[in-house]
Amino acid sequence: MTTRDVAAYLRIKERKVYDLVASGDIPVSRATGKLLFPRDLIEAWVRRRVDYRGDATPLLPRPTVFAGSHDPLLDWALRESGSEIATFFDGSLDGLRRLAAGRVIGAGVHLFEPEGGDWNLGHVERMLPGQPVVLMEWARRRQGLVVPAGNPRGIAGVGGLAGCRVAARQPGAGSRVLLDHLLAGAGLAPGAVTLLDPPARSESDVALAVGEGRADAGLAIESVARQHRLDFVPVAEERYDLALWRREIFEPPIQRLLALARSAAFAARAGDLGGYDVSGFGTIHRNGP
Repeated sequence: MTTRDVAAYLRIKERKVYDLVASGDIPVSRATGKLLFPRDLIEAWVRRRVDYRGDATPLLPRPTVFAGSHDPLLDWALRESGSEIATFFDGSLDGLRRLAAGRVIGAGVHLFEPEGGDWNLGHVERMLPGQPVVLMEWARRRQGLVVPAGNPRGIAGVGGLAGCRVAARQPGAGSRVLLDHLLAGAGLAPGAVTLLDPPARSESDVALAVGEGRADAGLAIESVARQHRLDFVPVAEERYDLALWRREIFEPPIQRLLALARSAAFAARAGDLGGYDVSGFGTIHRNGP
């Protein structure tokens, strides 16, 4: 949306829109050198300012749903804890958009930040500026190349993907953000590898494409390679965080999830799945604003 579009949508003068931008009170992008306003974030910004009842409960409560990137350990913990949280996993960026729009209570994210070499924080700051979102570490995970059993092409790293058919996630998925960065870092031009079309909608789909012979390799976490009895070439350790609406942390669904994650059963499950380091679980990387 342009400044004029936002003014018409909010039924205010354009000058007021500029004032909101100057004070940092409204979501805005300057990516093109012009002021642009993502429609879903503007709609979420309006919803967040809805009138509240006397007990401070939102008139439009967030659905008890978790979105973002799928993680086998999180998926297990949500069920095992009796959290009663439903899931809609369709990639990290999709999860943050749903969180910004008030459609979920939390999102699992693993988004590489090329500028600082960190994970997730910059994306949360850009997509949920000034919002009461907590970024809590869930686990460190080994990401790598999933290849057929025996690694017949002898792939030892990302540089070995030249000429290969690669199963890649959809744009906006954390694994795709990392893969694009790794390919560029290895000096592989876009045409040097063949990315399968359509993209894989989950890391299990990546493993299936490799296992069925439709792809020579794909980027996924170690536990997925183990589950499908495929070989694994580690290339990075990533941080998988939970982006949580702060108020929801103190509600029973999230409290049940966090209680399980502090237990010995959780650590044991992480060990069984493989490729996890949960020693940093619970570390707060953002508690904004």
